[in-house]
Amino acid sequence: MGKYKRNFSLHAKLAVVSLATLLVACGQQPPAADGMGGMHPASVEVLTMKAQTVPFAIELPATLSGSKEVEIRARVAGILESRNFEEGDKVEQGQSLFTLDLKPFEVEVARTQADLLAAKARLESARRDVKRLTPLRKQNSVSQQDLDNAISAEEIAMADVKAAEARLQDARLNLEYAKVESPVTGIAGREQVSEGTYVPGPDVLLTQITQLDPIRIRFGLSEREQLGMRKDVESGKLTLPKEGHWQTRIKLQDGSFYEHIGEVNFRDVRINTMTGTSELQAIVPNPDFKLRPGQFVRVVLEGASRDNTFVVPQRAVLDSGTGKYVYLFAKGEQGNIAQPAPVEVGEWVRLETPQGIENGWVIHKGLKSGDQVIVEGMAHIFFPGMPVVLAGQPSSSAQ
Repeated sequence: MGKYKRNFSLHAKLAVVSLATLLVACGQQPPAADGMGGMHPASVEVLTMKAQTVPFAIELPATLSGSKEVEIRARVAGILESRNFEEGDKVEQGQSLFTLDLKPFEVEVARTQADLLAAKARLESARRDVKRLTPLRKQNSVSQQDLDNAISAEEIAMADVKAAEARLQDARLNLEYAKVESPVTGIAGREQVSEGTYVPGPDVLLTQITQLDPIRIRFGLSEREQLGMRKDVESGKLTLPKEGHWQTRIKLQDGSFYEHIGEVNFRDVRINTMTGTSELQAIVPNPDFKLRPGQFVRVVLEGASRDNTFVVPQRAVLDSGTGKYVYLFAKGEQGNIAQPAPVEVGEWVRLETPQGIENGWVIHKGLKSGDQVIVEGMAHIFFPGMPVVLAGQPSSSAQ
């Protein structure tokens, strides 16, 4: 408080000298320096402090990346016959991106279908044999060995059918794989292999797809900020979102906010030794692909609240050069005065005032419930302890 007194004393002296010089130049007598008895009190407006709960938000720099970066590879070998997309365009999940020569795969499907038909025919023949020999065995017209052989042949035929069905399914899968479909909806990258090239299989990268809906936000939260929040939570001054699921809003380079809101879904327990931060990640809907990977944005984390705190309009907080302070509407020896009070400020919040919605400072220290903070008329307060009067009330000290 000593520094404030010295600074305010110096400011008061300068104000008195300036005022005296101005009055002398106008042909008037300056007011007495001992209390400025001839000076009209400054008309001010006040805001009575009352503890309240206000939203708590953090704004941090962030970068965007696709929620998935998918490498497109052919699962089967063949000659690349066509590319079915334009580089950089949107592709849909299930869309064919490349087509290998399909004829060998279609032939294989036809062959395995024929094999399956033959296996089913053999199974029907074996079943007829069992059906025919079973009553004959009851009449002892055939031996047990003959019936057992027929039953075994039926079981082998059933296994052959299942094997033929599996080969047919495999052939059909290979035919589908030869169409090289996109597993996600996203933006296609550059082609890595041209038409006519022999592709030996998944070893060759064909292109990449970046999934943009949803999009991923990655940002760092400093260890200092985390420790500060932890202390405030332990002291009951701060309530954080349940299980750390912060709501996220994206602020673009022009200061506007992206219309969709996301949520934090990952928080790294490790602290980066190079930056002193731990990485967080949020997922945000991006149906129109307005956001792109690599974009630099600001992310605003919301969903927490400051509890039992005081908030004053930003314009009411002054800076002495050595710290911040406000003027209190206080009782003096000869009436009401503007009494300076050093304060410790926190973050900005949106504050509803008679003038509308404006920025306000969260006050950590320096104020108590019932304090009347001067929020209008500070420009007419020339020195600490200057007489003040509430706007709209008559002055009793100005004679």
